[in-house]
Amino acid sequence: MIESWILSYLVNSLWQVPLLFLVGWIVARALRQTGPAAEHRVWVSVLVLQSVLPACSTLPWGRLARLLLYGGASQSGAGQVTVQMTAAVGLSTNRFPAQLLAAIAVVYGAACFYFAARFAWQWAKLNAMRAESVEVQPTPEIAFLWRECLKRFNIGGVTLAASSRISGPVTMGFRRKLVLLPADMIARLPEAEIHAILAHEFAHIRRNDFSKNLFYELLGLPVSYHPLFCLTRQRMMESREIVCDQMAAEVGGHRQYARSLLRLASLLVEGMPVRTPHALGIFDTRTFERRIMKLSEKRLGIRGVRRLAIVTACVAFGVAACGTALALAVQVDAPASAGTTNQAQSHSRPIQVSAHIMAGQKIGGPNPKYPEAAKKKKIQGKVVLDVLIGKDGNVKSVKANSGPKELQGSAIDAVRQWKYKPYLLNGEPVEVKSTVNVIYTLAG
Repeated sequence: MIESWILSYLVNSLWQVPLLFLVGWIVARALRQTGPAAEHRVWVSVLVLQSVLPACSTLPWGRLARLLLYGGASQSGAGQVTVQMTAAVGLSTNRFPAQLLAAIAVVYGAACFYFAARFAWQWAKLNAMRAESVEVQPTPEIAFLWRECLKRFNIGGVTLAASSRISGPVTMGFRRKLVLLPADMIARLPEAEIHAILAHEFAHIRRNDFSKNLFYELLGLPVSYHPLFCLTRQRMMESREIVCDQMAAEVGGHRQYARSLLRLASLLVEGMPVRTPHALGIFDTRTFERRIMKLSEKRLGIRGVRRLAIVTACVAFGVAACGTALALAVQVDAPASAGTTNQAQSHSRPIQVSAHIMAGQKIGGPNPKYPEAAKKKKIQGKVVLDVLIGKDGNVKSVKANSGPKELQGSAIDAVRQWKYKPYLLNGEPVEVKSTVNVIYTLAG
């Protein structure tokens, strides 16, 4: 059911986005001394995961999640037993009325449509601005600076143009790169400031930031509603500008570039230039103070074993956070049909609930052990059990449906001791029928 998938994505994004932001903030702080490039990569990774991880939470990650959260299935000698109850292990599985699911899905879909429409409108506006731009015939001094940047950054096919629709320099384009300046900028700014601007814009071109930025914008559309996703995007943009500042400062020197950046910051007195949607430029963030501090501070230059240890610890921390987020994913399922609801209300007989749902209800019980006699005979395979779970969550009966007879007893003995949370339907506990798969495999 599409509403269930949408709501599962939405519910998981509500808590996974803050979790990933917190992890990113901790890791970025730990890596700050290694340089702005590492910090930028952290925020890019967080932004991508904030968009992708909620979707991954709706996929069948059961065995991986169980391995990360519980340390794998129990083993005995060379035999391994895997309890396969579900397509995904989660913190819980929640059922809501169909009308509520549909209403929330419509509202969330409308929000996503708004962000997508805004993206399309801004993209059309950007294309119109490019079409109306006029190619600049630079002065000999500006032409020299232009050639120097082309050579220093080892790129070609870049056009310099001007537009009256912008108040700050921007960079755009995929194959045909374009540096777009305000119409009167070259005439009213000193040569040093023009050099700083061109070096910064060429740093964006060298990094292919325009293409990357569009990819991040599209990828983040489903979570654009979340304030902490917007904050993550701001941190990513800020760190990206610092990286470009470092690259640009290598052209004319850090001190000269910092002084030029300060003089350009004086433009803020007249008001911050309006950010051109999807395009990039030296005014892309409002963090001039931190950018200038980064240019003037002395880097410790952490290298060798210490750097490797810090990076390894941060990667392990991030992987553990992602594994935990997948393992604790929340699933939202549609309610039972009207006929099933009537059965539950009458309490005349148990209702059939999928193993996918009941996996989230299990709260305790041992894993099956591999029978020694079956291991000696090299018997392996899958045992399918039909279980009846009472209103109190205890297993009332277990019956083998299929599988090797030598393995059925072990599976039944273990599952009979399992404990579930009472399954509620319309607020009332009901008896449940479900299935459990126990897989026995031998090493080698």
